[in-house]
Amino acid sequence: MENNNVRQKLLDKVDEINLVAHHLKTMITAGMGFFTDAYDLFVIGVVIALLTPIWHLTTFQVAILGSTSLIAATLGALVFGKIADIFGRKAIYGIEVLILTIAAIFSAFSKDITQLIIWRFILGLGIGGDYPISAIIMSEYANRKDRGKLVSMVFAMQGLGLIAGPIVALLILSAGVPHDIAWRFLLALGAIPAASVIYLRRKIKETPHYSLSVKGDVGATVSAIKDLNGGHVGIEHRDIQNVNAEHLKVKAKWLDLFTYPNILRVIGTAGGWFLMDWAFYGNSISWPLVMKSFIPHATLLQGLTMSTIVFILFAAPFYWVAAFKMDSLGRRFIQILGFIGMAVMYLIISLTGYAGIVMPAVLFILVFGISYVFTEFGPNTTTFVYPAEVFPTSIRGAGNGIAAGAGKFGAFMGTFLFPLLLKRIHIGGTFMVLVVVCLLGAVITMLTLPESKQVSLSKVSDEEKYVKKMEVSKSTK
Repeated sequence: MENNNVRQKLLDKVDEINLVAHHLKTMITAGMGFFTDAYDLFVIGVVIALLTPIWHLTTFQVAILGSTSLIAATLGALVFGKIADIFGRKAIYGIEVLILTIAAIFSAFSKDITQLIIWRFILGLGIGGDYPISAIIMSEYANRKDRGKLVSMVFAMQGLGLIAGPIVALLILSAGVPHDIAWRFLLALGAIPAASVIYLRRKIKETPHYSLSVKGDVGATVSAIKDLNGGHVGIEHRDIQNVNAEHLKVKAKWLDLFTYPNILRVIGTAGGWFLMDWAFYGNSISWPLVMKSFIPHATLLQGLTMSTIVFILFAAPFYWVAAFKMDSLGRRFIQILGFIGMAVMYLIISLTGYAGIVMPAVLFILVFGISYVFTEFGPNTTTFVYPAEVFPTSIRGAGNGIAAGAGKFGAFMGTFLFPLLLKRIHIGGTFMVLVVVCLLGAVITMLTLPESKQVSLSKVSDEEKYVKKMEVSKSTK
């Protein structure tokens, strides 16, 4: 049997298998990291509200503390993504949640703002590393028809983390725990879900796509496929023995990211994620500041209650709606619709702020909540899915790392600038900036990204082009 026939037969086994228990186990193993990521990233807003009067934080210190883990996540995504292409997905999987566990514990014991910022930076490295590795592992184990759903479900665990943060804060504060102890509890609890999946992540096998296309290891690929379907892969043992490993490798190189069509996909995935996270993280982490602009007399507990309502009713459910519609409506449609919907909601908030209108609490929650509907059933989910699909296997980690790193840099920019802009140009001007950001996201998506629903990874990533190049090279020798 020819090398490329073996390749195609093995990849078809991954693509055409029905949804099985192994898919769901992988989803939960990857998803718990995102539960932790969301909890750790968004609980800092509550921690800042508690620490500001205790440590007498300045506006600049608030901006740095809220955003430091995000700039670290930029570095973490780039480094872990590249390493995953060199050594494999399995080689480093679990290290990122170990970093999360250690940093969450030590951040809770910080004695001053400097120590806390350092541990939040280390935490951010783990968060950044989790983005490309978990998305790629799920994508490379997923079948063709359900890939969008499975990768989205990994990310949908973020929605549960969003809810967990304010609920835990409400329980701790309602129990009367002093503020100077409560913030330490809030940070330390982030270690629990991260620690729970360290073992599972270290035990996962290398993905069949990486084993085959990068390592040329048919045996490891067959073993991974048997884990998926629990049975025979349909290739004779003698055919496997006769395969030339070097001829199975698809040799896309890092510099190929900057050639057509990969360069368009780098611009689309990185640019879209950068703009998405700028808009999302800025107002989400600075939620207490946004709320104070519209409901100035609300207490911290009232603010936490309102944010919990928004996350439960408007945010968390629509991660899952996006997941279950990802393979029917498609990534491109959902991303464009979401960006435009976010822009409309932010425009309403901006114009209200310019007009000096004080919204009733219910109306404020409704408008802000609908913006979350378009965020989760929109680019917050799709920007996670796209980079795990549209790059060839051998450079998928680097491509995804660039996109995720750009996203986290956008999150850093949004989170750092939000309180500063709010102080300088007030709520109307700050949200008008977000309107422009979201409209740019819709335009970039239209111009650069393909539709990848229900298309095999090798086809949507243009990996077949490199296979054909190899065939031509062999035929001329």
